[in-house]
Amino acid sequence: MRELLKAAVAMLVLVAASPAAMAWTSPDARERFGLLVAESQKADDALHPLRLAERGLPPSGAVFVDPQSEAFARQLATNKRAELSGLAGIDRASLGEKDQIAYDAFRYQAEQALGDIDSGIHAIRNLVPLNASFGLHVEFPDYLSGVRFKTVEDYERGLAQLEGFAGYMDSTVDRLEQGMARGYHQPKVVVNNVLAQVEAFLKLPVEENPFYSPVTRFPDTIGAADRARLAAEYRRIIERRTTPAYERWRTFLRDRYLPVATEGAGLWAMKDGARVYASLLVQHTTTTMSAQQIHRIGLSEVARIRAAMEQARQATGFDGDLPAFFEHVRTGPEFYYSKPEDLIGHFERIEKKVWERMPELFSRRPRAAFELRPLPALGDQRGTGYYRAGPPDASEPGVLFFNMAMLNTRPIPTLETLQLHEGVPGHHYQISLVQEDESLPDLLRFGQVPATAYTEGWGLYAESLGQELGMFSDPYQWFGHLDMEMLRAVRLVVDTGLHALQWDRQRAIDYMLANTSMAPRDVAVEIDRYITNPGQACAYKVGELKFQELRRRATERLGPDFDIRRFHDQVLDTGALPLDVLEAKIDRWLMSGDATQ
Repeated sequence: MRELLKAAVAMLVLVAASPAAMAWTSPDARERFGLLVAESQKADDALHPLRLAERGLPPSGAVFVDPQSEAFARQLATNKRAELSGLAGIDRASLGEKDQIAYDAFRYQAEQALGDIDSGIHAIRNLVPLNASFGLHVEFPDYLSGVRFKTVEDYERGLAQLEGFAGYMDSTVDRLEQGMARGYHQPKVVVNNVLAQVEAFLKLPVEENPFYSPVTRFPDTIGAADRARLAAEYRRIIERRTTPAYERWRTFLRDRYLPVATEGAGLWAMKDGARVYASLLVQHTTTTMSAQQIHRIGLSEVARIRAAMEQARQATGFDGDLPAFFEHVRTGPEFYYSKPEDLIGHFERIEKKVWERMPELFSRRPRAAFELRPLPALGDQRGTGYYRAGPPDASEPGVLFFNMAMLNTRPIPTLETLQLHEGVPGHHYQISLVQEDESLPDLLRFGQVPATAYTEGWGLYAESLGQELGMFSDPYQWFGHLDMEMLRAVRLVVDTGLHALQWDRQRAIDYMLANTSMAPRDVAVEIDRYITNPGQACAYKVGELKFQELRRRATERLGPDFDIRRFHDQVLDTGALPLDVLEAKIDRWLMSGDATQ
């Protein structure tokens, strides 16, 4: 019966037979829910083929889908309405504990996505689509620079993706035109930063273009004739499609969009900006806190951390006040590496040291390795970098792409903390554990629920475990840790200041310089990141404070029965969750007998 049911479901077309309808055909609640999630996953995969590609899987439909198109929004709304309708036919109380958590997370993501569309916020954001930090014009080159094609078919699919990407570039200009006509404009600083990225891209010869990189690493299984043909086709599409698309961006942004872009740096200066920012804060923090509430939390955290930094300064023996100590760290050549290989070696030594103490705090170890690699494209115009998980079978490592163009802005005393955040026990550890757990639904396994506050909050919480893991053994490393924590506290202040309280860019820069040892250029890059990606920077501290709150709650309730490894298992074993869903899970665990077993 079950196999027949699965076969029948596989033959259904999503739009014709919605997930809701399929949910009613299954014999029990658990199976109905599993089918609903599975079919909804297929629908999401069809809309996000590059996400599948990053997992080493072929697309289930088109090889490239423009995520800013009207067709995408319509299909997304259809999918989410079907999901909520399907959920209404499933008795949550009849599900097991993990399925209930998945149910809550599934409902949350559907409600948030649909609310974004129905409120018009999704459409407004698509009229101002420039993003210098996470825009597809920089992320797609990163994808092709790192992807490992194995077959001729993979390479041909890459060509089709490139064609789709070129179309996306052209349609983005159309969307910006529509936004201009309706009174929606992005800040000049965002436009200038994107223009700098475009200019840098256009200076690359074909052989150094990230779109050409797949044909520089053919596997041995591909013969000489196919290699020559594919190399020529990749060169052709770069010269005739993607490069002209970037050139059109340059001309349009420079000559038409920049002159009318907003002078104000924050969303407050844009039409409907307050509504958009409120929505983005909900999306990134998974809370309903207002900008003013978040701002006040930030001010309180800045004051607390600054007092601890003063104590660390005194412990170093530095003869001067805290601002002078900031300048000492910013400018002292002894605090910076000049060669990428030296920084990479330092990271590897830190990771090895961390693993020696990990069994004291954690009960599991993922199979996937962790690596540090240079950021592949446009480093001069981008931030510190980002982590990208490897495939779920652990055949490739998780990678921290690090901006090697900015070595002189990354103090050595901060590297232990950065490894804890991005590697172990931070992003790499958390993401790899759930990716390798085949018992989880893809919804939880691959982080497809809006949960920035969880993922970045976990990264920041992982930093706070450094002393328990044998890190920060000298006052400079401890100061570096506090400096990194201060950055996240400052983010609460400047992000809300920029987008809700009408701060200008320079005020935000001055505030960060006054409270961290970051180099002026690094600060400017950070502030521009918050301008281009509103609300995301608030997720780190908001999430970390929730993890700390839950740990205190568990410690107080369980007393001598508290086991930090069990606690960490609980917060990690169902993947990234909205904070309310996570808190409810931990509260149920504490009320059960499982917490002391």
